[in-house]
Amino acid sequence: MQIERLENWVDGHKKPLIISGPCSVESKGQFFSSIEQLDLSKIDFIRGGIWKPRTRPGSFEGIGKEGLTLMKAAKKEFGIKVCTEVASAEHVEDAIEAGIDLLWIGARTTVSPFNVQEIAGALKGVDIPVFVKNPVNPDLSLWKGALERLSKAGITKLGAIHRGFDSLQKTKFRNVPLWQVPIELKSEFPDLPLICDPSHIGGKRALIHDIAQKALDLNYDGLMIESHINPAKALSDPKQQLEPKSLNELLEVLEPRDATKTDRVFINHLEIIREQIDQADREILEAIATRMNLVEKIGEYKKENNVAIFQLSRWKEIFTTRPEWARSLNLDPEFIKELYRFIHQQSVQKQTGIYKEGDKETDLKE
Repeated sequence: MQIERLENWVDGHKKPLIISGPCSVESKGQFFSSIEQLDLSKIDFIRGGIWKPRTRPGSFEGIGKEGLTLMKAAKKEFGIKVCTEVASAEHVEDAIEAGIDLLWIGARTTVSPFNVQEIAGALKGVDIPVFVKNPVNPDLSLWKGALERLSKAGITKLGAIHRGFDSLQKTKFRNVPLWQVPIELKSEFPDLPLICDPSHIGGKRALIHDIAQKALDLNYDGLMIESHINPAKALSDPKQQLEPKSLNELLEVLEPRDATKTDRVFINHLEIIREQIDQADREILEAIATRMNLVEKIGEYKKENNVAIFQLSRWKEIFTTRPEWARSLNLDPEFIKELYRFIHQQSVQKQTGIYKEGDKETDLKE
């Protein structure tokens, strides 16, 4: 991909790039008041959602094109660049006509190559910066694919936004960061500007500072942080938006890091690897749980057919094949033998329990 470096297309750019403003443009009073109280000397773009994709109907879905008129007026009033999310070719056309300075594609849109291709088609011949949020799930190929489609449409002012990923696991985050995914993207495309959206990762105001600082420690190029004049009354995502005063204070205390000089980078890379280990451990445990469920099915089948629990031939097969598989994966065969001794022991105990349950039921009937 041909990607222009961030400093080449943001006038007077000083790292980090800061994008802020309310999650949604709700009214002129709300939008202008949110901007007026921000320290605009520290902000490169004011954001505002015009079209809000919602999981369920009936939620606030944005004020549409009326919001573009307000953004255009704010751009003139405050002398600052503005940006918004687009999800269709029509959105792109309306935003460009309104003079929006930067567009981004949201996580729900990134998952659909058809939608991204439609947007890419609408952007052909347009010289405008476009950022792409990561897809809802940690699918790096989808994220790269969306960026590549825009690149093929001629967009060179291209960037990525890390907003975290959905997870079935209950964590303190609204969307788990999985830092290794954006870091891998950045490793493959070093010139690609990468910014973090701590508002959507955290989902709570209390988490935003730590997430934002970690992103800077990892040498991210910028941050997108939501700010609303009265978060408690926001029509979308009230818990993750900061009051303008709080955002100003946050921008004062955040410390951009030099990746070549700080131990924090080492520590955070260590944490990324540990996150990967945690994920691998969970996958191992899920695989063991699946195996034990299958063991229970075998136990039931053996009981129904009056087959002995322990079968020597099967035991020998496992302790011959698993060390061989381990060797092919560059694992110590003796370690795997010991591991499978415990797994096999647990399997026998599970099947024994199934047989005993059957005996108890028989005793009760008698």
